[in-house]
Amino acid sequence: MNDDEKTLTQLARIATALEALAPEPQQKFDLGAGDAFIWHVPPGGGAPILEPVLSVNRMPLDLLQGIERQIDTLIENTRRFAQGLPANNALLWGARGTGKSSLVKAAHAKINSETDNAIALVEIHREDITTLPALLAVARKSDRRVLMFCDDLSFDSEDTSYKSLKAVLEGGIEGRPENVLFYATSNRRHLMPRDMIENERSTAINPSEAVEEKVSLSDRFGLWLGFHNTDQDTYFAIVDAYADHYSLDGDRAKLHAAAAEWATTRGARSGRVAWQFIQEVAGTQGKRLS
Repeated sequence: MNDDEKTLTQLARIATALEALAPEPQQKFDLGAGDAFIWHVPPGGGAPILEPVLSVNRMPLDLLQGIERQIDTLIENTRRFAQGLPANNALLWGARGTGKSSLVKAAHAKINSETDNAIALVEIHREDITTLPALLAVARKSDRRVLMFCDDLSFDSEDTSYKSLKAVLEGGIEGRPENVLFYATSNRRHLMPRDMIENERSTAINPSEAVEEKVSLSDRFGLWLGFHNTDQDTYFAIVDAYADHYSLDGDRAKLHAAAAEWATTRGARSGRVAWQFIQEVAGTQGKRLS
């Protein structure tokens, strides 16, 4: 190898090393590129990514049975937000499988159909809550209204990331941008386990002050919507709505009997259990659910 070849080899190594040290080009965040997005940190770490969702997994509103009051309330709140009127951050809490996340996605679709896609739905995963300030900065620069959504939100005793959420919801010098609203679903009304709150109360010098910081997180949500265990009549109504929507065959009395047995084996009645039952029925009848 002559001197020129050695020099070229060394330069190539230097260029490779410099590329490895250089920061990745910053992603251009375009909230107008779609109707729904996922904001997440790549598995290997690094800067968060705003990824468009081409097809949102959601149910039509008319398939959500037994939660009419919650539907009307959230739709009206979302509609006011789309129109530029005051609206509240919303916490949808309660029993598993009762339609909390389905309602958020369905409400977004309905309001966007009324307002020419005025709202971008951005889902953020629970584990990425600490990056909320960065997402807020992206939304602040956008002319579009942004509905941020976190599904199954809760915090454990050693988790301090809830403080990032508190600051985003109302705190900070800048406050929440006028074009941003935050919806969350949780099985817990106060987003934290009862034993965690009770432990704070029992060990603190001033129990009320110790608990206040934990409980005050849910107070940042101006709108609380409770979702409770499904009774049998509502469960059958959900099954019937699915059966009608997907044109499934069979006598309703027999369908209800099979649905009741299915719920007994699962130990619960809920919209999720009804959907799982309908998938079983559709599969045995050779019908696709689309």
